[in-house]
Amino acid sequence: MKQIFVICLLFLTYNIKAQEDEFYHDLYDQMHDSPMQQKFRKLAPMPFGVVFLPWAGCTEEDMRRHFRMMKELGFTNLKQTMSTPEWPTKETLRIALEEGIIPFWYGEGGWEDITPELLKKLGLPKKMSVKEAREHPKMLAYQKTVLEKHLSTWRDPLPGQEDFKHYKHEPDQYLRKDDIPLFRKWIKEKYKTIEELTNAWNLYEVGIRTEPYKSWEDFDNDPLVVFDPANEYVIVPKSGREYGQVRDILRFKADMYLENVKFYKQNVYPEQPQRAGGEMGLFLPFASRATDMEGIAEMMTERGSFYPSIHLAWHFEEVQYEVAPCIYMQSSLANDWFKGGWASTWESTGGPQQLSGGKGWNIQSQFETAGFTVDKGTISQLLMSYLAGGFKGVGLWSWNYRNAGWESGEYALLNRQLEPGPRAIRAGEIAKAANKYRDEIWAAHKEPVVGVLVNWDNEAIWSAVAGPGRTHFKHYPIKARIGISRTLINNNIPWEHVTPIDLKKGLSKRYKVIYMPAQAAINEDLFPILEEYVKNGGRLVLDAPGGWWDEQGRVLKTGKGTAFEKIFGASIADMQYSNNVPQKLGDHKLDGFVFDITPSTASVIEKFHSGKVAATEYQYGKGTAVVLAADASYAMRAPGNTFMEEWTLKHTLGNLKSPYSCKDAIVYRLAAPDADHYFFINDDETKAVKLSTNFNYKKGTDALTGAEIDLDNIELEAYSAKWIRLEK
Repeated sequence: MKQIFVICLLFLTYNIKAQEDEFYHDLYDQMHDSPMQQKFRKLAPMPFGVVFLPWAGCTEEDMRRHFRMMKELGFTNLKQTMSTPEWPTKETLRIALEEGIIPFWYGEGGWEDITPELLKKLGLPKKMSVKEAREHPKMLAYQKTVLEKHLSTWRDPLPGQEDFKHYKHEPDQYLRKDDIPLFRKWIKEKYKTIEELTNAWNLYEVGIRTEPYKSWEDFDNDPLVVFDPANEYVIVPKSGREYGQVRDILRFKADMYLENVKFYKQNVYPEQPQRAGGEMGLFLPFASRATDMEGIAEMMTERGSFYPSIHLAWHFEEVQYEVAPCIYMQSSLANDWFKGGWASTWESTGGPQQLSGGKGWNIQSQFETAGFTVDKGTISQLLMSYLAGGFKGVGLWSWNYRNAGWESGEYALLNRQLEPGPRAIRAGEIAKAANKYRDEIWAAHKEPVVGVLVNWDNEAIWSAVAGPGRTHFKHYPIKARIGISRTLINNNIPWEHVTPIDLKKGLSKRYKVIYMPAQAAINEDLFPILEEYVKNGGRLVLDAPGGWWDEQGRVLKTGKGTAFEKIFGASIADMQYSNNVPQKLGDHKLDGFVFDITPSTASVIEKFHSGKVAATEYQYGKGTAVVLAADASYAMRAPGNTFMEEWTLKHTLGNLKSPYSCKDAIVYRLAAPDADHYFFINDDETKAVKLSTNFNYKKGTDALTGAEIDLDNIELEAYSAKWIRLEK
């Protein structure tokens, strides 16, 4: 009997462990692991900071009153401040610290690690929990001295700053004269032989170059650039416009920018985090700007935090200022580039802005008003979508407004009378709840069904194709990414972005489905990984115009016997467009790229009205691979294409379902050991909704108020959000 009991116990333990490992959270946490990230996970910092802007005539007592107001509402720190003729920045920071407001964006993330040695040094019990220690007066007093040390050297020059050779980064695909020596060196480190370079740049193909390089001397004698006096810069030769060369130029410039980041983001003190990311909305085509955001995130593994700036007026014109679902797309992308690391938006919209906001990415935005509302409901959508996407903390621009000049009267949490209205009060309530549940949030993970592939190399080839001709193509893969994200959000399918680096580290097994939106260029070295993924039970979905090139811009072979055909059981025979010869799915007319698919071992699971293949599915090993002949993800880039959303979701999921559902609201879930956190986004009038889940919970409470929640009757404010904690 005892033996049977032991066997049953072992079986139960195994099943529990298997269930815990279904999403490979341990592997996820290792993706950007370091002593610095381990410290963050232990301390669980949750800074909710604001930008304080002194005004003409501002007194010290005015400052202290505002800092006390911040603290009372729930804010923990300053994200930033600015100097005035009356108030040097350092003085403002000093006064904030005296009032219990940490003067830096990182909040308690800048504390020394709470170790047994530190506890002993402070005369605290060595077995005291981190949570208890965080709140102990002796610990608070000690960590204040640590922050005072940071303040004492704030903005001092970095060691070696005078000698560092800063790379002048221009965010485009062109080389300048000063780039050439650096680029030649970079190329010779990347390609070990001249034959490798010749093949990578396709120099034996028609129309590229009269004579391929035969030696490194030939390469050194190639000027590589031509001066264009009309535009006053040096450009890539137009003849040939070889995609592999352009891709390498973009990669070179991105790598050189990473060297800048590496130097300027030094940790002055071991415990003091740095941040990198920047004043860039995440709907930009970064590869075309010779910028690698995932690479910047990687740089922060040992150093601190990765962040994007998220301003509705600056960074949302690419989505026509659509707010509710796009906020999550932004926060999720930044977090997913830095899996296992500390990501957040250390500069976020804090209040409404309609009149001010510098812009340079999209010329059309110069002829339109960035029109939207940031009230109590919108700030709820913002902050809760940040948390749901994986952010731990936020920095809000700003607490109060400027009195004159650019941005005057705008951007502020406070109202025009410098009083905290509903927007500031709600933001403070969310800050308090986030700090109350900070340990759970830091222990929480997404549990995705779908991984959406984001590939810098693919976007670089799209940028090369865009060239000086059809420049809109550089935006194509970003809009496709938006499209599939929208569909998954609208249907409450848990998902996250996955990159080739993630796949190479073994993370593919985390996803039941991997969707490849507009992956026109597929890296050759991904095919063995994708093949193994499908054989082991994954579902791989590719839509048009995917699989057209490899990562060097060479036409991808997809015929019989190729790696592509082996996985998908089909070949891409041609690429067309639904226009003069329209293609329809039922009564729905397509308007975009369409594949001619030749199935080999795959089954045809749907046809266009014309009888041509619309979708194939191939059972390979334990899994399936699907090719969609329509440009499904791109077609869903804007709201309202319900038909394509339903059609794409049907072929994406197959027989899979989400573990939770809510018919009339967007819901995001974070899973933690002690409780799950659900974030409801209502982009509609006031309503009551029902949450259905496959999980068992003890009780549900409103995270902000503590009120008990009936999951069959959840009341949602109009155009707002709600955060519910479900205890396990």
